[in-house]
Order: sequence, then structure tokens, then C-alpha cells
Amino acid sequence: MDTLIAYFDDADHACHQLLPLLAPATAPAQPATHWILVACPPRMTRRVSKWVSYANRENWRARWAEKVTEPVVQAVVAPGDQLTRLVAHGSLADLSESLRRQFPGARVLDARRPKLGQDLPAVTHNQPEPQAARWAVPGAVAGLGAALVLATE
Repeated sequence: MDTLIAYFDDADHACHQLLPLLAPATAPAQPATHWILVACPPRMTRRVSKWVSYANRENWRARWAEKVTEPVVQAVVAPGDQLTRLVAHGSLADLSESLRRQFPGARVLDARRPKLGQDLPAVTHNQPEPQAARWAVPGAVAGLGAALVLATE
């Protein structure tokens, strides 16, 4: 059985990333896949803890994960496949290492939506660092400034 660990934070983006990995319908019968879908909820600010209890935050994370995971499940999980749903807590690299020990031979897929001007934390310890993402915002600002200078002349 093929085991896939997929990290995601947006259902549409995850479906676009994961659907090409599925075997085409004309291919011979593929073995069942064990999908481990790990939802990565957005971070809450530190100030939220003043107004919301820990139990309410965890309930919100669980509801958010359920809402985001359902379209991905409907799109990628075929009949006969196994499904495990998780909500990410703490370091994703440590979670990946723990899941790889539990499921040897599992493939890790990062289907999280990239954020402009923000580096996403690594999913595995040996994941390479993104190089061009740091200059995305300053480059856009410089380009906009150059366009304004040309427009005024």
C-alpha cells in the first residue's frame, strides 16, 4: 500500500497539487493508497489568548480543519483508499519525522499555498530553503516605483 502524507492549508490549491499524482482512470488497477491529510490552520496572534480559551482555540482549529479537509477528501480519496486526518501542532518537520517512523516508506507532499513575502516552515528536516521568495516583495515595490517614475516623465 502506497502511503502519502500531504500537508495543506487551502483546499483548492491542495487539489490542484494532488490531482496530478493520481493514476489516470485508464491505467491498470493501482494498489490502494493510505492518505494522511495534515491540515495546517493559520496561526493565531498571541493576543487572542486574552479573549479565547485554549479549548475554544482547539475547537476552532478542529472545525477549520474539517471544513478545509472535506473538499480535498472528495477530490483525491478513491473508494478503497484509507484516510487519516490530522491537524498540525508544532513543528511540521518533527511531525513528518514521527509519521515517517510510524509509516515507513511514506512520501511527504507539501501542498500548502505559498504566501507572498513569507517563507513557509519546512515540512522535513532535509527540505531545501527557498531562495527567491525573500525578494518577492522588495522586487515588486522596486518595479512599481520604476513604473511610477516612467509614468510621470
